[in-house]
Amino acid sequence: MGLFDGLVGNSSSISTEEATKIFKDILGENETIFIAFKLIRDTIGFTNSRVVFLDKQGITGKKCSFLSIPYKSISMFSIETSGTFDLDSELKIWVSSSLIVDKKFNKNVNIFEIQKVLATYVANV
Repeated sequence: MGLFDGLVGNSSSISTEEATKIFKDILGENETIFIAFKLIRDTIGFTNSRVVFLDKQGITGKKCSFLSIPYKSISMFSIETSGTFDLDSELKIWVSSSLIVDKKFNKNVNIFEIQKVLATYVANV
């Protein structure tokens, strides 16, 4: 991920091994990460049971906020692919409590991978 992508709010892919290290303290016993993305200091992980957002706060980033959305709570989701002049793709998640999660990804991210994970796990709960 380039610094420019991070500054304009675009996430890029990270390895599942790196994501597992980042989320090791909050993963359940049989929970595994399928795909993950990083935005400067923040991370998004898609596991076999939920979507987890890590928001590092403060100057040092030692304070962390974790938002966990179980797939069964997702009522709807949408993706938007990148275009010629609009270089970012976008994911929107509607949670049953009407909260909307809206994240942007750079053009190198295959947004269809994210859609596939959500389609598999949201439909099967």
